[in-house]
Amino acid sequence: MTDSTVRPGAGHAWGHYQTLRFLLPLPHPVDRVWQAVATPEGLPGWLAAAEVLEPRLGGAVTLRCLSGGGLPEDAAVVTGRVTAWDVWRVAEYTVAPYHGRVRFHLEPTGPDATALRFTNEFKGGAAMRLDALAGWHQHFEYLLEALDGRAPDWSTWTLDRWRQLRDAYAAG
Repeated sequence: MTDSTVRPGAGHAWGHYQTLRFLLPLPHPVDRVWQAVATPEGLPGWLAAAEVLEPRLGGAVTLRCLSGGGLPEDAAVVTGRVTAWDVWRVAEYTVAPYHGRVRFHLEPTGPDATALRFTNEFKGGAAMRLDALAGWHQHFEYLLEALDGRAPDWSTWTLDRWRQLRDAYAAG
């Protein structure tokens, strides 16, 4: 069973741009993690429905949030391009309007272990950085569950856990 805790991510400002980073050591092989973070079949189990995902550099991507309530209507669907693609290693999407560059970098750390290095770069202020840190943290909790065969029930999703995480990030 997976350690159900996600280590806190880090966020830094560079002028009007924000950079978020998470490191997730996962007790799953690279191919299993890749399926979760870079395929239309895997993404809905923890992040969003991939209505379009062309698995190639320059390919189109459209992700639709499955968690429902509490999001601005224009944040529920994001579109963009695949800006890096190296099968089993790097999947990167640059999407609008809010999320910017989203990069998943996988490194095998053993036969059944993977380090997932996540980076998110976007334009926004400190409040948006806290929002995104909390959101990604919560989604990575879902990723751990999905990799263990327990995908979230999106119909029961609320903002409660997100608020708790955001408060923790704000407290530093």
